Amino acid sequence: GQVLELLRGVQRGSEDRKRSLGRLRWALQNEETQQKFVRLDGSIRTLTGLFTSSLAELQLEAARCLHELSHSSVPSVAEACLPVTSYLLTYLSGHSLELTELCLYTLGNLVVESEAVRKQLLPQGIIPVLASCIQSPHEAVLEGVGYVLSQLLQAKEAPTEIILLVLDSLLPQHMLPLVCSGLKAGMGAAVEFAWCLHYIICRHEDNTVLLALGAVPALTSLLLDLASQILQGAPEGLELLVCPVLRCLGNLLAQTGCQGQDGRLLIALFLILQCFLQQHPFLLQECLWLLNNLTADDPFFCSALLSLELLPALLQLLTCSQMATVLVLTVLCNVAEKGAVQCQQLLQQPLLAQLLPLLTVPDPEAVGQCLELLHLLFLHCPEAAADFTRQGGHQALEQHQSSPELQERAQALLGMVRQPPGA
Repeated sequence: GQVLELLRGVQRGSEDRKRSLGRLRWALQNEETQQKFVRLDGSIRTLTGLFTSSLAELQLEAARCLHELSHSSVPSVAEACLPVTSYLLTYLSGHSLELTELCLYTLGNLVVESEAVRKQLLPQGIIPVLASCIQSPHEAVLEGVGYVLSQLLQAKEAPTEIILLVLDSLLPQHMLPLVCSGLKAGMGAAVEFAWCLHYIICRHEDNTVLLALGAVPALTSLLLDLASQILQGAPEGLELLVCPVLRCLGNLLAQTGCQGQDGRLLIALFLILQCFLQQHPFLLQECLWLLNNLTADDPFFCSALLSLELLPALLQLLTCSQMATVLVLTVLCNVAEKGAVQCQQLLQQPLLAQLLPLLTVPDPEAVGQCLELLHLLFLHCPEAAADFTRQGGHQALEQHQSSPELQERAQALLGMVRQPPGA
């Protein structure tokens, strides 16, 4: 009854219409009220009428009501708003900043909840409309565009339908500079667009559009900038931008294997780690994943890691977490694969002593990676095998002789350890 009363108050067209709308907006913060409201005959039609009104105050108040409705996590409420989507798009190019912002966030919320809404918005031209909004000088509008776009790019149908439309539009060429000027232009929008780039890169195999726009050098130089900011005392929330940027770069390199050979990138990674490890340990995995992709096929970065004397810092991360153990060992394998010179440099650190305890951890993936590294070290530096035996490595390997997944590797290593050097 109360909801019907509110609707009637809005329909009556009295002087108090703005106040009635205000009351309705307040009531629509409740999920049950939202559902009751959209079931009432003519409710959305009435709101749409006010939303398209020529009276700016009423229009804005109606937009606020629609925004409240869009927060519902019930798909039927989002679908009740289908008749409004074309107007939401139209008003994105209006003059009122507040209205533009409300329309953007309403669209973004509706897109999350309903495939029907997404299916309707694409032919209505949401991508070209966003491509024109992204050229706005207003930080609040840019952040809203980033929000809508990141919701669209996370949709389950994004890889087949949405990503290609985005890549064919003007969006990518505006997104990249907005991400890269994050510290100057405004962190909020930069963070949203960095996640947008991440969703495109990780859900789409062929990223020629982004590569042609210079994404790898641009993101590399952004990471160098962010690391130098850290040295001057990191601005609030910097880690929120660092995370998607690391991911974008890591995944682009994994897909293309092309990278600028700039050793400063390694220094930047270790600076970021040093600064954020305590408060934001989630960045450890992101940094190590990128480091793995940099060193995987590239002798340049393997040599730089050694010549810049970053190895001790890397070894300190060996026992930070289960994930870190596996990734650090993987990076060390990338280096050891390059040959005898690199293996000798690795062995100048007390590396064997640090690997021994890892052979007893309960994580088969870490132990397997550790066996892999020992195999490369013994292969290129047979004297390391004798050294390992002296430290009690023999017993550590024997434990794994009965494990089905590790048995073969353990036995192969035992064979290498038993051979006298030079045999």
